[in-house]
Amino acid sequence: MADWNTRLEVKLGDRTITPITNFTPTFNVPHTVVHSLEQDNTGYVRQPFTFTFTMTVPAIASTVADLTELAVTGAEFAVTVAERRGTDWAFNAMKFARCVVTSASPSNVVVDGVPQANFTCMALTVGVED
Repeated sequence: MADWNTRLEVKLGDRTITPITNFTPTFNVPHTVVHSLEQDNTGYVRQPFTFTFTMTVPAIASTVADLTELAVTGAEFAVTVAERRGTDWAFNAMKFARCVVTSASPSNVVVDGVPQANFTCMALTVGVED
C-alpha cells in the first residue's frame, strides 16, 4: 500500500497559507472548426484555454481570512505539491501559478469536525513536471 506523504497547499510567495483537503480542476480548451466554400472541416482555430478549480480548505485559524483577503485584493497565489518524504506522488511538481480567487463560500459552523470553506479560482499559468 502506498504511503502518501504529499499534499496540495496554497502558497503566497514562500509562505504556506493552508493545506487543501479537496481539489476539483476543470480544463477548457475550445476549438472552432474552419470551413471553406469548397470543403467542410478544413482545419480549426484553437481558442485560449482556461483553467478553473474549486478547492476546499479547513476553516481554521486565519486561513479563510487570508484567502478572502486575496479574493478582495485580487492578489495572486500558487497551488503546489508539498512532499514531506518519499517518492510516491505521480509527479515532482504541479505548477498552478498566478491563481486568483473568483468566489468564496465559507461553511456553517459544525458541532463535530472542522468546518470547511470552498473557493472557486482560476489559474493563469499551469504546468506539470514529471
